Amino acid sequence: MISFRPYCPEDLPEVLALFYRAVHTIPKNDYTPAQLDAWAPYPPDADTWGRSLAQHYTQVAVENGKILGFSDLEEPDYLDRLYVLPEALHLGIARELTARMEKRAQHFGATQITVHASKTALGFFLHQGYKIAQEQTVQRHGIILTNYAMKKDFLSSV
Repeated sequence: MISFRPYCPEDLPEVLALFYRAVHTIPKNDYTPAQLDAWAPYPPDADTWGRSLAQHYTQVAVENGKILGFSDLEEPDYLDRLYVLPEALHLGIARELTARMEKRAQHFGATQITVHASKTALGFFLHQGYKIAQEQTVQRHGIILTNYAMKKDFLSSV
């Protein structure tokens, strides 16, 4: 049974390994090996990651003590990261984590949530009701990658 809980600092090594594995496995048909290395270099900067995850609203999906996915929200309204292990795709983990980030953004009074989605994640976010604001190029470690600035407006309760 998959459960969801807040991130804790002891999760960092497993989250970093999950991130690296997800980036170097799932989008390999959408990005070159050099782009994947720039996106998820090895070794990761654990100090920076640890500070970021601790400062954000971060949730992990766990089954039998193993982290299957994670997501974090830079409050109030930026969905910063959403990653799931390759073998745990299509189990509803990304959908549930996204819903949790959206709920948290609404808790802060946000009227919309934004995300920068990879080419690989584009279809997922479109299916969740996000709209493309613009295609953009970003530079990571001197390498250019394409992603999409996306947003989802929350329905007004009025």
